[in-house]
Amino acid sequence: MTFLVTGASGFIGSAVTRHLIDEGYAVRTLLRPTSDRSNIEGLDVDVVLGDLMDKSTLAAAVKGCKGLFHVAADYRLWTRRPDLMFKANVDGTRNIVLAAMEAGVERIVYTSSVAVLGIPKNGSLGDEETPVSYGDMVGSYKQSKYKAEETVRDLVDEHGAPVVIVNPSAPIGPRDIKPTPTGRMIVEAAAGRMPAYVDTGLNVAHVDDIAAGHLAAFKTGKVGERYVLGGENLGLADILAEIADIIGGKAPRFCIPHNLVMPVAFVVELFAHMIGQDHEPFVTMDSVRMAKKKMFFSCDKARRELGYNPRPAHDAILDAVVWFKENGYCD
Repeated sequence: MTFLVTGASGFIGSAVTRHLIDEGYAVRTLLRPTSDRSNIEGLDVDVVLGDLMDKSTLAAAVKGCKGLFHVAADYRLWTRRPDLMFKANVDGTRNIVLAAMEAGVERIVYTSSVAVLGIPKNGSLGDEETPVSYGDMVGSYKQSKYKAEETVRDLVDEHGAPVVIVNPSAPIGPRDIKPTPTGRMIVEAAAGRMPAYVDTGLNVAHVDDIAAGHLAAFKTGKVGERYVLGGENLGLADILAEIADIIGGKAPRFCIPHNLVMPVAFVVELFAHMIGQDHEPFVTMDSVRMAKKKMFFSCDKARRELGYNPRPAHDAILDAVVWFKENGYCD
């Protein structure tokens, strides 16, 4: 039984790939020629070179596959070219789902994000049914993922696409090579380079639990349904305290108001545009806007219907800190 995993060289994608291999399945992955393969180095995977935007390469990638895990995405909170992010996340998703349908793939798991879910104004936890609109999306990443999930739903409703949607929260753990925005925060805190913080909160989950949730969604998830693959809801101050306890240091004590960080983000972004910087600045206006809302969610539906069982956040943070330190990220 062969599965195609897009984005297998990335953080969540490599965890899904490893989980499938551990379960005894054959894994094929679609990679660009320039993709960093360090996350799958040594793994028994069949690599097909191609691109989600090049439809001619997708038929070979999905041929003979029983299932598809479409994990690949352009995940950045800042980009000089939002149009390219939309093409990758929206058009790329449509292309691979249609190619999989044409090849007779039995089931598809699409990796969305909690970023596209609603956040209740009364302080309760968000879930799969919390009302939300495109106008609630802050920044190109959230907007593009919202449109991508909308595209998937249209393919399910209008063309019978056999897609189950999963919405991971903030993944934490080993092999965050890029690293992700959450990973960068952990690196800075573990290196002692975060003297202050803003009042915000995240739902954090171990990346390996999220990977297990993907396979559970393939096996028992309902087509057209979405499932939050989350973990524990923690304030940023609590996360930083966990990191400080792990490294034997002191957590930052100063909480900076959002309105004082925004001017700094404006200057940093302006400078990045002026010099033609491609990588994400250390602080952006969209990240500050997002921080004003605590991203707290419930994964009760996934627990009930998928048997999803995430470990404590402390374990995820510990594994992440150890991996970052062992691989020189905190020097």
